[in-house]
Amino acid sequence: MKRTLSIIGLSFVAAAIGAAATAFVISKNTNTNVEIVERVVETSPQLGAHFTTYTQGGYPDLTYAAENAVKAVVNIEVISEVAVPSGYNPFFDFFGIPQQQGMQKREQRSGGSGVIISTDGYIVTNNHVVENSTKLRVKLNDGRTFEARKIGTDPATDVALIKVEAENLPTLAFGSSDALRLGEWVLAIGSPFDLQSTITAGIVSAKARQLDVIPDDFRLESFIQTDAAVNPGNSGGALVNARGELVGINTVIKSSTGSYIGYSFAVPESIVRKVVDDLKEYGIVQRALLGITYRYIDQEFIDAMGEDTGITTVGGVYVASVVEGGAASEAGLRKGDVITNIDGVDIDAPSKLAEQIGKHRPNDKIKIIVKRGDNVKHFEVTLRNKAGGAELLPSDAVDVVKVLGGRFIEADAKLCKKLDIRGGVQVVQVSADGLLARARVREGFVITHINDRSVNSVADLNAITNKVQSIDGVYPDGRAASYMIVQ
Repeated sequence: MKRTLSIIGLSFVAAAIGAAATAFVISKNTNTNVEIVERVVETSPQLGAHFTTYTQGGYPDLTYAAENAVKAVVNIEVISEVAVPSGYNPFFDFFGIPQQQGMQKREQRSGGSGVIISTDGYIVTNNHVVENSTKLRVKLNDGRTFEARKIGTDPATDVALIKVEAENLPTLAFGSSDALRLGEWVLAIGSPFDLQSTITAGIVSAKARQLDVIPDDFRLESFIQTDAAVNPGNSGGALVNARGELVGINTVIKSSTGSYIGYSFAVPESIVRKVVDDLKEYGIVQRALLGITYRYIDQEFIDAMGEDTGITTVGGVYVASVVEGGAASEAGLRKGDVITNIDGVDIDAPSKLAEQIGKHRPNDKIKIIVKRGDNVKHFEVTLRNKAGGAELLPSDAVDVVKVLGGRFIEADAKLCKKLDIRGGVQVVQVSADGLLARARVREGFVITHINDRSVNSVADLNAITNKVQSIDGVYPDGRAASYMIVQ
């Protein structure tokens, strides 16, 4: 059966290990009396070679967290305008009779969830819940309904911020996703299948999962995996710990049916909080860059490159290249270094580096531990913005990849030699709603300049923050083309 990853909109088992065991012994039996002697035996868990400190305690009471957190989780009704053919008659189509068809707009409704994070009406949700909306309506747990407006969205993390005009709303405080432990109880709260204020429970199954499901070339994924039941409509809802704190935003389910079958994934609070703060304060996400390309060192890496690099131990990331003039380059990192730790966090999963950098803004300083051959080196790195500077970007800074509307790869050496160009980025996909489509740029086109600025790599493309006014390049058949963009 085909397994799919869907963007989504308790049985308690008593264990004898670690609990008090009670033995009942019949010591005397007469015609009328049975004497029972109760003996309490304390047991300890059996420990393996690698273990975490055991702390004895009862099962958590989740009622406090559920009854309080549910007040701050809302249902979001999303209204979108979609174009559909008008005047279509299948009878004429069956007999091959031509029809005059126009397009008309119709309203399409969908739903999701959100979490109130401030008393004056700021609500965090998923980008995929609200990105195509023309109108948003928020329904609170107490039944009140408000119109909402978008404050900002971040497709790279699938996080969005919306706001309703209200006061003294119930809120959910941020907890710490970094402090979550495997096996810790969590609650998922949302509106699956439009059933508002639904609460399910499970445990933290894994952390720092990278699934490559967010449809953005610069995606930042480090999901919390749980087995709390999450279904379509839960998107944007709360993942809450036993103390009633927000530790994640429910986003993805892994399923062969499109509904829950055992796995669900949430964007961690560490990413959500930073994105929300940026959208509120700056209007855009202030994304910091380290300025490297890298590959996580797993067994596959060791099998393929271990002999050439001398790396024999799993863990950390191998620095494949360093952007000239970037943050890592200026701090002294080199190609071939192995980054093992950032700010005290071990890089023991493929998404850990991206998550640690994603918490920061340009001009923030981070501490990096690197293995270079047999030596261990420590670096303090000042992170930079996508344009290569250390300053924060203005709210009108352009995300040129999003504005162009397409997918891009760097032109390889063979293609550059054939076209007699120093470098460029090739358009491999054109989206319907971007500047490339409006300018009628076709797939295969190699962009060499934007606004008369050389574009030799995807990094060069991403560094552009001004409005796109001109695009120059060449098609694979050697035909040069220039496009002027009329705003």
